[in-house]
Amino acid sequence: MTTDSSPGQGAPQEESGWAFRPRKSVAGPQPYPGTAADAADHPQPHGEQRQTEPAVPSWDGGRSSAEPYRRSSDTRWDGTMPLGIADPGAHEATREPGHRTSPHDWYGSESADQESGFPPAATAVLDRTALRHPGPAAAQPRPSAGTDGERPGKTRRVGRILLTLAVLAAVGGAATVMLKQEEAAAVASEKLTRVWQIPAPAADDALIGSWLTDKLLVRASSRGGLRAYDLADGKQVWRAASPATAAKRGTVPCGMSPTLSAQGIGTVAFGKDGSTCTWLAGIKASTGKILWSLPLTGKKHQVAAPAATYLQGDVATVVGVNFLGGVDLRTGSRVWGYKARGHYCNAYNWGADGVVLVDDFCLDKKNRFTLTAYNGKTGKVIWRKSERAHSDVTHILSGSPLIAAVHTARQDAVRVFGTNGTGRKLAVGNDELTTGNETGADHSARLYGKVLVTPASAAGSAVIDGFDTTTGAKLWTQRSAVLAVPASGADDKVYAITTSGAPQLITIDPRTGRTTPVAGLPVGTGKWGFTSGTVYVTSDGSVLELNALGSNGGVRLYQ
Repeated sequence: MTTDSSPGQGAPQEESGWAFRPRKSVAGPQPYPGTAADAADHPQPHGEQRQTEPAVPSWDGGRSSAEPYRRSSDTRWDGTMPLGIADPGAHEATREPGHRTSPHDWYGSESADQESGFPPAATAVLDRTALRHPGPAAAQPRPSAGTDGERPGKTRRVGRILLTLAVLAAVGGAATVMLKQEEAAAVASEKLTRVWQIPAPAADDALIGSWLTDKLLVRASSRGGLRAYDLADGKQVWRAASPATAAKRGTVPCGMSPTLSAQGIGTVAFGKDGSTCTWLAGIKASTGKILWSLPLTGKKHQVAAPAATYLQGDVATVVGVNFLGGVDLRTGSRVWGYKARGHYCNAYNWGADGVVLVDDFCLDKKNRFTLTAYNGKTGKVIWRKSERAHSDVTHILSGSPLIAAVHTARQDAVRVFGTNGTGRKLAVGNDELTTGNETGADHSARLYGKVLVTPASAAGSAVIDGFDTTTGAKLWTQRSAVLAVPASGADDKVYAITTSGAPQLITIDPRTGRTTPVAGLPVGTGKWGFTSGTVYVTSDGSVLELNALGSNGGVRLYQ
């Protein structure tokens, strides 16, 4: 609804429970867009219009089905009303088929409700164009001193040219031999073959997430649901059966924890499509049993919205447009809920294993803009710092230490944050770092000691970068390769699959970037077939390929 530019005064604090905020700032600026031209499209606080949103759901277990959100133009806002959000469906129309939009890609949120479990975030995903710089010009041979009776530039010049060509030919031949020898040495002697394949359930199937145990692959997708397959033969072991009450709420996976707990439990969010979520469940990976469930919508919050979920010990965090908080992984009971700093705030949130970042604007606080890091397990503040304006977090690459790509009005930077919120920049250059292989369903970025190894995009091509997190220096770049995930979290090897020439499984030294071939893969994998998604390397050296899009295939195992 359209309202006055100044919020009402004396808004009462509501009972502890969910905190919910609008995607439009409360008389405050929106997160900064990527260009000056875009900034002109985002007016400043005065005269800004705000929307209303449904009140927040409580922890009473209400499970009403999602209904379309309708704006009312004839109702005026007062200080007792919660503020609204935009219709999530409007964003779906612009989403490319098969590409999931992270819950962090759109939202904002407001809270008159305290101690919540529901907040949102707004993320501006930056399109960076990496620039290629020409290499240095080849050194030219220095002419020798002339001899008596010879005119420079004629007979002696011809002689010099012939001599130069002869030398270059000799050097070139030697260089060719050396390159051929190095190429031959870089080819793995072992060859893997495809053992089994699971077809994609549909061409428009989108990978939501996956878990890998010693015996099972658990895969969640928009058209295939949540299923587990035997690694030995690829046969289906179980398919998650949703409770009868879930029929109205939706049974399509829309979010999945990147990891499992030590007890083999993970969390999966479900909804009516692969982008908006209405309920969360704790899943036993070995059996597919749903241990507990809780609603992400309710009578007061009927609009389904994106959500992400992460694990830290026995606590699962839910980070979404409607919900920000932690729940007990064994029972689903609440552990902590987000509490806004003031009565008139909007906030944007992002998560990873172990941490939640919240960027907020509070109209009724002296420090109107802050960026805060919360402990994902306890909900306690790790650090909070004042800001001059909003910040957008495009990616969190590591939770401990916290490494995040942050966009502000002044700069874009990837920082390693300390315990007080100060950060050291990584020398990313023109590369755009990502958490996975061109999909939010992949989480292959990982720390190897003090080295961050992460997928990246350079001039539109997929690369892998290694950074020293102590100094911020870029150590190496591996081109034409996709990063793989070792099945064992204790494995200190960096695995990758080459995407040019004959595809190979290789290892990369995290400090030097030196590569070692491990095994060849049959043509038909990689760029060859695999363009985005997750690649696992199992404990026995097998390669498990999960494509992000159904049109590129489903799952393949190579041994």
